[in-house]
Amino acid sequence: MSEGRKPQRPLRSNLPRGSYLGAVRAAQWLNLGIAEDDLDKPKIAIVNSSSELASCFSHLDGIAAELKQAIRAAGALPFEIRTAAPSDFITGVGARGAYMLAARDLVTNDIEVAVEGAQLDGMVCLASCDKTVPGQLMAAARLNIPTIVVACGYQPSGEYRGEHVDIEDVFVGAMHTLTGKLPVDDLIGMSRNAIRGPGVCSGLGTANSMHMVSEALGMSLPGSTPIAANSDRMFAYVRAAGKRIVQMVLDDLKPRDILTPDAFANAVMTVLAVGGSINTVKHMQAVATEGQIDVDVYGLFERYASQIPVLTAVRPVGHDTIEQLEAAGGGRAVMKRLEPWLKPGALTVTGASVADNLRDALVTDDEVVRTPERAFARQPAIVLVRGNLAPQAGIVKFGIAPDKQRSFSGRALCYSTSDAAIKAIQDGTIQPGAVVVMRGAGVCGGPAMGGGASRVVFALDGAGLSDKVAMLTDGHLSGLVCKGIVVAEVAPEAATGGPLALVEDGDTIEIDLDRRTCDLHVDEAERQRRRAVWQRPAPVNDTGWLKIYRANVGSMPQGAVLTGDKASAAPGTAEDGSPSSSARSIHGGEA
Repeated sequence: MSEGRKPQRPLRSNLPRGSYLGAVRAAQWLNLGIAEDDLDKPKIAIVNSSSELASCFSHLDGIAAELKQAIRAAGALPFEIRTAAPSDFITGVGARGAYMLAARDLVTNDIEVAVEGAQLDGMVCLASCDKTVPGQLMAAARLNIPTIVVACGYQPSGEYRGEHVDIEDVFVGAMHTLTGKLPVDDLIGMSRNAIRGPGVCSGLGTANSMHMVSEALGMSLPGSTPIAANSDRMFAYVRAAGKRIVQMVLDDLKPRDILTPDAFANAVMTVLAVGGSINTVKHMQAVATEGQIDVDVYGLFERYASQIPVLTAVRPVGHDTIEQLEAAGGGRAVMKRLEPWLKPGALTVTGASVADNLRDALVTDDEVVRTPERAFARQPAIVLVRGNLAPQAGIVKFGIAPDKQRSFSGRALCYSTSDAAIKAIQDGTIQPGAVVVMRGAGVCGGPAMGGGASRVVFALDGAGLSDKVAMLTDGHLSGLVCKGIVVAEVAPEAATGGPLALVEDGDTIEIDLDRRTCDLHVDEAERQRRRAVWQRPAPVNDTGWLKIYRANVGSMPQGAVLTGDKASAAPGTAEDGSPSSSARSIHGGEA
């Protein structure tokens, strides 16, 4: 659309000039320096989570400025709006980390208030750290106005004592220091060198995984993920998105036209092919729930796990770097390799299909993005398990090492906080053969999955126990976690009376990744006895935003969104361990 061209269809942002609302908003915008002749142009929200608190967001203002120019050049009006800016390594300090996941839904609602309240015509979302990407995709699915998600890139890493060091190494190193494996001075040295510029964590953790999910869903321009922050390539995609969003508004190409069941299948296959973050499971399900799209993302992971080989070995599942993946062709190259399995007709933000977008795609390094015949692994790097301990599912990020043990049976040691579990590691209470149960860290109990389960995993690794014990938790794990057999996001969670709440020290627990099972070997009569005397734990961090979150969060199978069925349940469960219909309640301060 050239400068000054009139839109070919009515825009919801254009109110009658003589009306009350039309007149008062014109008065506001004219005072901001917008020319009166521009008031009828498409109005595009630039969704920006800029913040000086974290490297993840520190470069977004410069990107927004470039994007504004591109949108104006395409004949539209850009309006920059701000949202919460959650960064796990910064926001995770307060309330045992509960603000991290809770901020995802806050981002979604921030966007709704600004964009839907002003009735803007389209959005370009500047995606950065873990929770901004799903929060923005959830808003796009909810509002259903033309949207493009722009990945704003990964940060450059550094070296320490001649070895590569990034934020993952610092995270792992911090827990190794607690267990005496790493000197404090080395940890401090690593932290001084791990991050060399703005952007998200440089491994294939949740942020880069979700950037690639957005492209695989068709919500980002093809070839744009992963990408180095502030690179010439990134800015080229920023400008292309600014131009493209205007045409999308004119064409009325909306997220629910793109976010079809086929699109989610493509995204799930892409995550499996790269061994991405387990957090993509709940985030994709949340997007589907917000868009009222009939998709079982958990079921898609289970269906495709045995079909899709692991084609890349990027940190943390392997030793390749995110820079190598980008140079090899990135997400587009991975999808090119997956063409025999992909749903080729799925529509994308380009207005073309996945098949069209992949027609000229190239893989420039066969060792980084392998052919299916030369896959790094045939067994899935992400495994969903079910059983009487996880009737609604638990998730394991297992990695690709061929000689790793794939089953475990041991006696339970139960902890209700990460601090208690770490103390037990330090004093030698946790020994080889144990199954560490860390509970009370789910969406209600944490709340918002705060609780530091990842700290326990890395502490076990620091103590040399990661391949000698197993772990179960209803909390979530950092996308950088890939250590041993760790079943995370066990649902229903313990705080709502899920089966994990009934485990006692000394119980036998068996996990089998080949059979995809996770079971407690306690007879049904004893489980019923424990269920009858179980009492809901007192809520923690039960004030302010976190109290609102706990009172309204939906269940994990719905993606733990604030608009779904309530995750809480009163004592009492069905025979399969899931909450019975009589046990469901809105818990508020009682959770």
